[in-house]
Amino acid sequence: QVQLAESGGGLVQAGGSLRLSCVASGRTGTVSRMGWYRQAPGNQRELVATITSGGTTNYADSLKGRFTISRDNAKNTVYLQMNSLKPEDTAVYYCNAVRFTLPDVWGRGTQVTVSS
Repeated sequence: QVQLAESGGGLVQAGGSLRLSCVASGRTGTVSRMGWYRQAPGNQRELVATITSGGTTNYADSLKGRFTISRDNAKNTVYLQMNSLKPEDTAVYYCNAVRFTLPDVWGRGTQVTVSS
């Protein structure tokens, strides 16, 4: 099994930055791609960014240029650097791990609140 633990969320003013971290533990060798998703109240969960074990990234079009995903395979950790934050970025951010032939794994989420 794989477990994911997110950290780094919090309250920040508009224009500020935060860096989220997600540490994977357990059978991490089964993980092929990791990513971040977010869910605001009343909205569906949406893609933020993903990164493969080889470093290929994918971003939601609306977030390109402000958010950067990175990965440290040696630490089994994926990061999300969020700059120029806006109130509409307020959401619970979830870490996701896609595994070879196994169901996806989700973290519990970390709250990000951006005040205007």
